[in-house]
Amino acid sequence: MKLLQSFLLTGVAIAAMTAGAVPAMAQDAAASDAAAPADDAGTNEIIVTAQKRAQNLQDVPISMEVVGGEKLADFAAVDFKAVQNYVPNVFVQQTNGNDTIYIRGFGSPPQNFSFDQAVSVYMDGIYAGKMRQALNPFFDVARVEVMRGPQGALYGKNTPAGAVSVVSAGPTSTFEGGATATYNFDLKGYDLTGYVSGPVTDTLSMRVAARLQNQDGYIKNIGTGRDDPRNKLALIRVSALWEPSDDFDLTAKLEMSNYQRIGGLGVSSPVGTEQQPKLTRYTEEYPLGREGYLNRSVLGSVVANLKVGDHTLTSITGYSWFNGSVTNYFDQMTPTATPTIVENSVANKYPENFHQFSQEVRLLSPTGGTLEYVVGAYYDTAKYNVDPYLYYDIRAFNLVSLNQTYFHQNSRTLSAFAQATLRPVDGLRVIGSLRYTNTHKDATFSGKLLGGKIFRPLTSAQGSIREGLTDPSITVQYDVSRDLMVYAVYGRGSKSGGFVSNTLGTKDATFVYKPERSRNWEAGIKSTLWDDRATLNLSVYNTKFSDLQTSGYDPATSTYITKNAASATAKGIEASLRIAPSRYFDITASGAYQDIKYDDYPAAPCLATQPLSECNTTITDPANPASFLNNNLAGHRLPYTSKFTGNISVHGRVDISDYKLDGTAVLGGRSGFFNSDDQSPLYGYQNGYAKLDLRIQFAPQDDRWHIAVIGKNLTDKLTTGSAFRLPVPITTSARAIMFVEPPRNIAVEAGFKF
Repeated sequence: MKLLQSFLLTGVAIAAMTAGAVPAMAQDAAASDAAAPADDAGTNEIIVTAQKRAQNLQDVPISMEVVGGEKLADFAAVDFKAVQNYVPNVFVQQTNGNDTIYIRGFGSPPQNFSFDQAVSVYMDGIYAGKMRQALNPFFDVARVEVMRGPQGALYGKNTPAGAVSVVSAGPTSTFEGGATATYNFDLKGYDLTGYVSGPVTDTLSMRVAARLQNQDGYIKNIGTGRDDPRNKLALIRVSALWEPSDDFDLTAKLEMSNYQRIGGLGVSSPVGTEQQPKLTRYTEEYPLGREGYLNRSVLGSVVANLKVGDHTLTSITGYSWFNGSVTNYFDQMTPTATPTIVENSVANKYPENFHQFSQEVRLLSPTGGTLEYVVGAYYDTAKYNVDPYLYYDIRAFNLVSLNQTYFHQNSRTLSAFAQATLRPVDGLRVIGSLRYTNTHKDATFSGKLLGGKIFRPLTSAQGSIREGLTDPSITVQYDVSRDLMVYAVYGRGSKSGGFVSNTLGTKDATFVYKPERSRNWEAGIKSTLWDDRATLNLSVYNTKFSDLQTSGYDPATSTYITKNAASATAKGIEASLRIAPSRYFDITASGAYQDIKYDDYPAAPCLATQPLSECNTTITDPANPASFLNNNLAGHRLPYTSKFTGNISVHGRVDISDYKLDGTAVLGGRSGFFNSDDQSPLYGYQNGYAKLDLRIQFAPQDDRWHIAVIGKNLTDKLTTGSAFRLPVPITTSARAIMFVEPPRNIAVEAGFKF
């Protein structure tokens, strides 16, 4: 009820703000590379490349959302957390070390660092299966396409839950540039961005864009005297477009970034009450050095298109590298009426290094005929290392232990894919897709005691994976009229198996986990209404995962359990509405309902609500009914999933002589969800919430300059991304640790264009 009231009250406020405005602003065309022209009636045409061709979003038989680069820039979006404000059924789990994207409730938990993601990210067509490859993806972008459901046929590698395609802005045919400076009063820091783009010769154009950020955090660390987490970012991207003839073009992009986060997000809260997030913490930064995050990355791509008769041959070459580490300490302040400081009992540090080279080649047939098709092949090779330090100071056992584990993985992927579209009669399209993927992985794991006494067994393991997976799909699409399209989809997706990378005690028997598979049924409609002034899209789906890869923290043993859960099913409905009656007003609303449960999860980690007599992780004898080996979570909802998610965005503009005043409000919310692995109804449950972002901008009609005020989370909801229990005897004071998301913050912005 509180969530509904927040939506209604804020909606009334937004309506009151915009009611007096003469409606405005054509669709920012999702900042597509080929935006449709705007007129006084507005336009809702959004051009996307979800099916490897430029298409109107309303013609694509996929449940997807598109977020324009302009909207992301308006609210200074930096990471993937910002996307969930605009796309229902998307959630980003935020932790100190490794964020994870979930679509329709499915994702790869962050605890096992070597996991390939179930929601894969593609940066300008380059596969980025690890979050550190694209920590700051929304800089100088044209659009972000979020595709829900398996996308195995065309996107292929590791997309059983969905895919996110980020298309950066490219070089322009005319000379232009711009710069923006933002100062955040609450985070006490700046964010500077700028770009220059234009022709160099008759056949060559370039674009150079850069970002520089230095902002304090929002959590007061009493132990260090600073505000955590402080963010420092330096990023540059250089793009070049060469068009020597009408039959050939080549685009090259190189991005380099250096990101530093000082401090952490974790604060303590009682284990016996509902979550009590706060904005203070205490940490002593030893013995692993300063808490925080360091990451340097390089991402490069070369895309070439050659016309071969009526066909187009495309080559995409990519290189990705990152080197980084994250150091975690946990709030030592007890969550009591009179807080005290306890020992620094647990700390860890995760140094990582990654290299990837990829090559894709595909051939596109001409469009408009009875048969259209895409065929192609993909190859990549990668090396990944993670060598964590694990520190324990267990006073109950009079034990101090400093360990390091070493994980090294080499991988190779080969795949071939094809998609054919048959038009047997006017308005009807039958689309069949198929991808075969062959994956080789080899890995080793070992551990070493660096100091003190042994706390966890120091083991070693090695393993190899050789697997071939096939992902088919078939879609039937029919144009009922020029403005109404219906479709039905059956598809399968897959994610390769892998290895347990950072858990002490790992042995050969527990080192390897199997690939996971998904099956999806989906049906939907896409409609254009009111003389192209509105669009209404609706989809229903049933997605089932088998051999679901899971990794959960078990407080009873203070370790992670990584394995394949048997199966889970998600069923739901997704809808989006956009109304743009004129160039002075537009409103977008989208929402989703989801029912998701484990179908079967044998030998599952114990839930917080299960007594030891029912489930005990320390009992490994299956003959004992209390052993966790007899535990099955069939029928339980998956963590990090809400029944309801939704957002509404309203934009209005008022002309004032030669100037204009723009206002954009975005309200995003979701119902309550478990955000601890053990699904505690107390410390592990985040109540439903709604957050309001608002931007007010003043500029001349030609947009040569602007000034703006930006407010984020104006409802000032203090929420948590995830939580876990730190138990006795690991610490002398049991407490929950939860990762707090930013409270309300307000910034001013000024910028110019030429």
